[in-house]
Amino acid sequence: MKGGKKFQTILVLGLLSAIGPFSIDMYLPGFPSIAADLHTTVAKISLSLSSFFIGISFGQMLYGPLLDRYGRKRPLYIGISAYLIASIGCAMATSADQLIWLRLLQALGSCSGMVASRAMVRDLFPVSENAKVFSLLMLVVGVSPIIAPTLGGYLSSEFSWHYVFVVLTIMSALILLAVHFYLPESKKPDPDFSLKPKPIINGFLSVAKEPQFYTYALAGSIASAGLYAYISGSPSVFMELYKVSEKQYGWIFAMVAAGLITSSQLNTVLLRKYKSEQIVVVALLCQSITGMLLFTGTMLGLSGLYGSIFLCFLFLSCQGFTFPNTSALSLAPFSKNAGSASALLGSVQMGIGAFTSALVSYLNNGTALPMTGVMASCALTAFIILIVGGRIIRIKTSAEKVQEESAEMMITS
Repeated sequence: MKGGKKFQTILVLGLLSAIGPFSIDMYLPGFPSIAADLHTTVAKISLSLSSFFIGISFGQMLYGPLLDRYGRKRPLYIGISAYLIASIGCAMATSADQLIWLRLLQALGSCSGMVASRAMVRDLFPVSENAKVFSLLMLVVGVSPIIAPTLGGYLSSEFSWHYVFVVLTIMSALILLAVHFYLPESKKPDPDFSLKPKPIINGFLSVAKEPQFYTYALAGSIASAGLYAYISGSPSVFMELYKVSEKQYGWIFAMVAAGLITSSQLNTVLLRKYKSEQIVVVALLCQSITGMLLFTGTMLGLSGLYGSIFLCFLFLSCQGFTFPNTSALSLAPFSKNAGSASALLGSVQMGIGAFTSALVSYLNNGTALPMTGVMASCALTAFIILIVGGRIIRIKTSAEKVQEESAEMMITS
């Protein structure tokens, strides 16, 4: 793939990947005004974030087989169109319950882009380049936590929270046009791929049984769940506990997210010298230490506003190294059923993210302890899974080498 075409393709794939994050980040600063306008609480509005995570989690399982059966672009058209319609509905919502259900539909549409973008990276680029491409996608995706909360805070304070969803509607229409005109079809429809329940389930099970998949998928997903705990808890922590304004929260969120973007691009430099496996171990160890410092500082009352911002910055910076490498390592063993593998990976990521998001909302007690405690727990759990799973992968690899050597000896003799 030539340079110009490669840049164009990665840009469109990045926009597809960014639909979900933009939908999450952009309306966060408007939580207080949404709650006031719909006569409810911020905690109730936070459930619309949880419903979005749930929709993305289950929706990806639907799109995976469709992407393998009908090619990549046709399911994309359907998903983005559904997202566009749901965004219009969110802008017109008159109750918290309506918003929660419409956000669920919005998520079911947005996850088509997330699944397709990962599968198309596996389709279009060599396995050895996948981690680098995912890091470049993170550059596009990473812009959303900087632009989205800032823009969302401005729209909510100067106009109305309804305009957040108007902007998301316009964005989805533009992305739909970009997919049609600039994104190549990376996989032809496969009429032999069955959409019956049993073959689909068996396909997902075959992916899930691969040690390299479940080790890196679980470790990466649980580490990412710490990010979702931050996303869910930060509006309450910063705007209600530390009394920052909507605009100030947007800038704080953007500054913290800058660490995620910077580290994801530094990851491409490190990949020239180190393997993905090596980078992930160090990143998760650092994230675990940072998470424990954040939780301990919060519990002892030592962090304060600026200390919390700094430690959250370090925590998300570690995520910039973890996500691209765990994603690439999870999908590396698969080629023919990359769509199903991508869907299962995304479903695991968002399913765990939905749980942690809801958990932070449920545990909300007016302090930062629920958010920081869940963040620390996610990092530590991910690190333990990575260490244990790494040993399982090494044992399997050694056993396969012994079998290959034995087979060669038998053929030779």
